[in-house]
Amino acid sequence: MLEPRGEDLVLRYKANYGIADDVVITEAMILQHWTLEKRLRHDLLASTPENRWEVFEKAYDELYADMSWLTELTDSGSIAGERVIAYRLWEQLIGSPPQKIYEIGAGRGDLIGYLAQCGFECRGTEITRERGKKWVDDAAGISWGTSDGIHLDRFEAPDTYDVLISNQVVEHMHPDDILDHFKATHAILKPGGRYIFSTPHRAAGPTDITGIFGYDDLMAMHLREYNYAELKQLLLQAGYRHIYSVLRLPRKLRHRIDLPPIVSRAFLSYLISFEKLLAVIPSRSLRRSAARYARVLLFATNIVLVAEK
Repeated sequence: MLEPRGEDLVLRYKANYGIADDVVITEAMILQHWTLEKRLRHDLLASTPENRWEVFEKAYDELYADMSWLTELTDSGSIAGERVIAYRLWEQLIGSPPQKIYEIGAGRGDLIGYLAQCGFECRGTEITRERGKKWVDDAAGISWGTSDGIHLDRFEAPDTYDVLISNQVVEHMHPDDILDHFKATHAILKPGGRYIFSTPHRAAGPTDITGIFGYDDLMAMHLREYNYAELKQLLLQAGYRHIYSVLRLPRKLRHRIDLPPIVSRAFLSYLISFEKLLAVIPSRSLRRSAARYARVLLFATNIVLVAEK
């Protein structure tokens, strides 16, 4: 296939990462990013359970050191103006304080910082300081820890947290670790606690830098993108009692109407049935297009699930 180049590539890249129009991003920077992620993907997938944390930490340290704009400039464009609206959704799903919140893969601490300001007792964790504590050292109401992101019960006491959250994280995990991750989240939640997380739907992908170059199969650091059915099955295997999906207004309407989201098992059943229809479409590119148009039928290509212990 013919990869995009020049201004077309720059525009795609900025749109994908939410980088402001007036920020200078060059084709050379994007190609450097693309080359690095492809190499690091190979390293991550080749890692073993024994060296995985070390390999992942080294890979993400290298990514964010070499591609500094991924930390400094992403969400600097129009997406930045919508972040509070997105964070308001998390606040609504969590409920009212006081509650103990634990964020996995907290990045720069933007979401956990927002929740701390809302009155929640918050703890963030990352596998590397490049996207962790150094960004919010002085933030009130937040404590920080380091973990491998998978075996959280080795770092936190059981039955500790009311709510766990992760935002666009599980797609970065080694596929062999996802069940262990869900089991560990279950372990550190209080009885009745909830794990709320978001991740891109496979039908809309690839949603990492691979998609910018127009490829159908993941080639960068989204190691696997999931669908509703397989995530539900994994969560049940991990011990969760009930799995819910979230019915919410489209982002554009959320600017004007502050209706709370609806958490529903019936809606999850609908989404699982709908994705079976999408899977019948033989072409990946046609499935992507169909998934986008299916938004009018309330099919959400950004998965948000609530798993209850």
